[in-house]
Amino acid sequence: MPLFTLDNSLWFPPLSDADEEGLLAIGGDLSIDRLLIAYKHGIFPWFDGPVPLWWSPDPRFVLFPTNIKVSKSMEQVIKKGDYRFSTNTAFKQVIANCKNQKREGQNGTWITPELETSFNQLHDLGFAVSAETWLGDKLVGGLYGIRMGKVFFGESMFAHNSNASKFAFIHFVKLLASQGVELIDCQVYTAHLESLGAEMIGREDFANKLSQLI
Repeated sequence: MPLFTLDNSLWFPPLSDADEEGLLAIGGDLSIDRLLIAYKHGIFPWFDGPVPLWWSPDPRFVLFPTNIKVSKSMEQVIKKGDYRFSTNTAFKQVIANCKNQKREGQNGTWITPELETSFNQLHDLGFAVSAETWLGDKLVGGLYGIRMGKVFFGESMFAHNSNASKFAFIHFVKLLASQGVELIDCQVYTAHLESLGAEMIGREDFANKLSQLI
């Protein structure tokens, strides 16, 4: 299957043209319009070099908000009341912390300066949102992503304290559910999110849900 190279036109090939790993296209820019078109159709940028790579894996890792799992240990963390939850109060700090978070098995970050700038612009326009965990007045965990209709596309999370990202995620999922969100895109598998209730669904099923919920 040939790899599609994007030009300045706001266009993506069909999702079914992605390779076995989910890579669909290369190139193009990170403009607001291109990013919104990509996410609306189940495509996301993920790269650590100078040229954007666009992905649509099959299967897709998602969480249905009503299926969120909260362990007994996390219930105790929540009840303890040390952490405080907020949304959209520190978006730029959250994405900066996600960019600098050291991750096992990764030497760098896919959050390039260009991608960070684009997401800050998406936040200013109301599309990109963040959830934060605070310990006193210190930001200790959080996550960010894009909200479109009844879908939240999760991008990244970070934690400086134990369970801080889980605390933000659990509270945010419950908040999104109360606002009518029916699907959370987790993109690719992680054991961390599986423990919180995420599961695999087929790419075609995922795309159909996007067309219904956005």
